[in-house]
Amino acid sequence: MSAAIVGPDGKSRCRWSGAAPEFLAYHDTEWGFPVDDDRRLFEKLSLEGFQSGLSWRTILAKRENFRAAFHDFDFDRIARFTERDVARLLKDEGIVRHRGKIEAVTNNARQAQELVRREGSLAAFIWRYEPKQLAKPQTVSTSAEAIALSKDLKKLGWKFVGPTTVYAFMQAMGLINDHVAGCVIRSKVERARKSFKRPGR
Repeated sequence: MSAAIVGPDGKSRCRWSGAAPEFLAYHDTEWGFPVDDDRRLFEKLSLEGFQSGLSWRTILAKRENFRAAFHDFDFDRIARFTERDVARLLKDEGIVRHRGKIEAVTNNARQAQELVRREGSLAAFIWRYEPKQLAKPQTVSTSAEAIALSKDLKKLGWKFVGPTTVYAFMQAMGLINDHVAGCVIRSKVERARKSFKRPGR
C-alpha cells in the first residue's frame, strides 16, 4: 500500500490525511510546521497525552472543548488548578474524562513553569532534542531523540510523556518532517523549517 494518496485538489498527500474529514486541514496547515510558542507546545503535549489509547480523530474533534476547559492551555493558570477543578473537568462531557490524564496536565503545568524558570522557555528546552534531519520520512513510532526527551521529561516529574507520545508530538510540532516523499506539504514544511529560528540558539 502506498504511503500517499491523491487529495481533493489532485495532489499527493500523506495517506493518513484522508482517513477522516477533519484531518485534511490539520495535515495541510499544522502538522509538521515548526512551533516555538510555549502555550502551543504545552497544548500539544497535553493532547497527545489524552490521545494515549484513543484515536487522534477523537482528540481533534474535541480540541476546542479542551481549549475551553483548560483556559487555552495557559499553564500558569492550570498550575493553580485544585481538586475542585479536577472534579469539574471530570463532569465535562466535551473532553476525555480520565482522572489520570487530567491530573497529569495539572502536574505538567507546574513542571512547565519550573522549566521556563530554569531554561527561559519550554521551546528552548524541547528544541534541543531536534534530530539531525533524515533524508527520508520514517515509518516508526518513536526515535532515539523522542526516547531521550521522554526520559528527561519524566526525570523532571512530567507524566503521560512516553516515547510514542513524545514522538507524535515531535512530528506534529515540526522537530522532524515526517510528511511522506511526494506529499505536497513536505516541501512547504521543509521551507518553514529552514527559515525557522531555533529557540535558545
